[in-house]
Amino acid sequence: MVSVKDLTGKVAVVTGGGRGIGKAIALSLAEAGADVAVVARTSSEIGEVAAQIRGMGRRGSPVTADLTDSGNVDSAIAVIKFEFGRVDILVNNAGGATDRSAMIESSREDWLGAVRLNIDSVYLMTVGLVPMMDKGSKIINIGSGMGHSSGGSNSSYRVGKAGAWMLTQCMAEEFWERGIDVNELVPGPVLTDATKNVMEIGGPPPFAPSERVKTPEEVVPLALWLARQRVGGPTGQSFSLARRPL
Repeated sequence: MVSVKDLTGKVAVVTGGGRGIGKAIALSLAEAGADVAVVARTSSEIGEVAAQIRGMGRRGSPVTADLTDSGNVDSAIAVIKFEFGRVDILVNNAGGATDRSAMIESSREDWLGAVRLNIDSVYLMTVGLVPMMDKGSKIINIGSGMGHSSGGSNSSYRVGKAGAWMLTQCMAEEFWERGIDVNELVPGPVLTDATKNVMEIGGPPPFAPSERVKTPEEVVPLALWLARQRVGGPTGQSFSLARRPL
C-alpha cells in the first residue's frame, strides 16, 4: 500500500474491483485518500472490498453490474452519480480471456462474448461517466500485451484488448479538450484467479521465458502514478510493466 495521501477528496471508480488487479488498485486508491466505487458482477466480493475501504475512513460503495449489459451499466452509473456526484479517476479493469478456443473450433456466441467483455465495458462505463468528470480527471484502461500482437491462440482476447487499446487512443484525442487524460496500463503476466493454474509468482509464464509473474499489488505503483499526473500530463499512451516488447 502507498501511504502518501495525495488523492484526498478524489472519487475513483474501479471496474472488476472485487479481486486481483482491480481489488489491489481500489484498495490502494483508498489508502492514498480517494473515495471508491467498486464495480463488478459478484456482490459478495465487491462488498468485502468496499467494507475494507470504509475501514480506512473513506467512502466505499459496492456497485453490482454486468458491464456488457447497457441497462446494467446505466443503473451502475446512476448509483455512482447519486452517491458521489462526480468522478475524478476511472479504472477500466473489467475484462478477461473467457474463450481460449481456436477460432475454427469456437462458438460464435463465446468468441464474440469474449470480445465484447473487453471492449463494451470500457466504452459503456467511460461514455456514461465522462459527463461527471472535470478537467484533470484520469481514465486508466487496463490492457494486455496480447492486444498489441497477433498469435495463434486467444484470438478473442487479443481482438478485445486491441479494440480497447484503440478506444484508449480515440478517447484521448476526443477528451483532451475537456482536460481528461486517457492511458493504457499493461500489467504483463500477473497471478490471478484466472491464471493460478498455469502461473506461479516469480516464475516465467508458459508463453514468455523472459517474463516474471507478478502479484496484483505490483501493478499498483504504475496505476497510482497515472492517477496522480498533473493536468497536461501524458494521454493516449500505453505504459507497460512487461519484460518484452509489446
